[in-house]
Amino acid sequence: MEIRRALPQDFRELLHCLKMRSKYAVLLVFVVGLVIIEKENNFISRVSDKLKQSPQALAEANGTEASPALAENGSLASLQELDAAFSQLRSHLRNVTLQLVGDGDPRPRRHVLLMATTRTGSSFVGEFFNQQGSIFYLFEPLWHIERTVTFEPGGANAVGSALVYRDVLKQLLLCDLYILESFILPAPEDHLTPFMFRRGSSRSLCEEPVCTPSAKKVFEKYHCKNRRCGPLNITLAAEACQRKQHVALKTVRIRQLEFLQPLVEDPRLDVRIIQLVRDPRAVLASRMVAFSGKYETWKKWASEGEAPLREEEVQRLRGNCESIRLSAELGLRRPGWLRGRYMLVRYEDVAQAPLQKAEEMYSFAGLPLTPQVKEWIGKNTQAPRDGSGVYSTRKNSSEQFEKWRFSIPFKLAQVVQDACAPAMRLFGYKLASSPAALANRSFSLLEEAQTSWVT
Repeated sequence: MEIRRALPQDFRELLHCLKMRSKYAVLLVFVVGLVIIEKENNFISRVSDKLKQSPQALAEANGTEASPALAENGSLASLQELDAAFSQLRSHLRNVTLQLVGDGDPRPRRHVLLMATTRTGSSFVGEFFNQQGSIFYLFEPLWHIERTVTFEPGGANAVGSALVYRDVLKQLLLCDLYILESFILPAPEDHLTPFMFRRGSSRSLCEEPVCTPSAKKVFEKYHCKNRRCGPLNITLAAEACQRKQHVALKTVRIRQLEFLQPLVEDPRLDVRIIQLVRDPRAVLASRMVAFSGKYETWKKWASEGEAPLREEEVQRLRGNCESIRLSAELGLRRPGWLRGRYMLVRYEDVAQAPLQKAEEMYSFAGLPLTPQVKEWIGKNTQAPRDGSGVYSTRKNSSEQFEKWRFSIPFKLAQVVQDACAPAMRLFGYKLASSPAALANRSFSLLEEAQTSWVT
């Protein structure tokens, strides 16, 4: 009976503590509390069921004599009272949580991760979330980590880089933007920096109050597109992130899906992972244009054929395709920790039906597709044929996604097909057997099979 008298006092102290915190901290404490209480309640219920057996049965199972206390059911009564008290406390917590959220739609806070590789259309698809006013969207914040921390490819170093990326990603999804101050160069002063990578690609970083008045003699390397802002105040950005209802982040620097399990299982996060893939032949063709200097060997070999491609370059291509395939296969196996939290999308399907795919992605994430997003998609998927630059997010999407077929040398396409055949088969990309087949407009390079997968 002492437990029943103590609980109300503990509960009053808990509420008094929670009232001193912000709304978001209160919600976090209540959610975590509910999880803990639920586990305790389940445990107590199991013990209660066990104790409902006769004392003699328990004694026989344990090889001991029956206890007089158990015979009198004293322990059972105490546990039943504790069980009832926990149920009452859980009910109180839920009621207070609903009051704090409000009488409107208590939509849970979502954390969307768009996971891709370079030149797969991730900037374009990321705009689907950037245009939603209730989402705090970040464009490639892990770029700063890659520029600061050096890891050699392969082996333990590859694992080390994945762990660093993951831990930084977790803090960013929790709106701890201060984590970036350890990686931005030059280092921010008083939480101010003019060097936030591609700031202009995140509407949330270019809106008031994050967009402060511009400062004279301060060069904003990655400035906002439609307005002049002063150096990014990381404190204001973190506060803006907390005020937004949801968080979304696009990255091309995490390829191993298995390393994200701690994020998905973190009770503070409600993560939805969208893995975006694209035909690897199209990816190579796009990279040869966007990163021309890195592909001189490929271009010379394709045009002259004198020096063979270096084996390490082909192995790097094969390794990239394999890491993408392995992550997709893991997601499609539907392990318990990923169930309902993973979606695989082909860029080609987005390009052909952008609004439909946007609706599918938003539905998967549990978010409302707003008229602003629909309007942006309409305006930016019907751009003039000559209006799509290398880094542009404005595309005549139904025509752009297969242009690579008429520019890539067939011998390069063959190299990609040989190196990436397992991944291409998994994603439904057809292999071309000749230059004519590759360039034939009537020959679809996509299998008419499942074009998006949700697990």
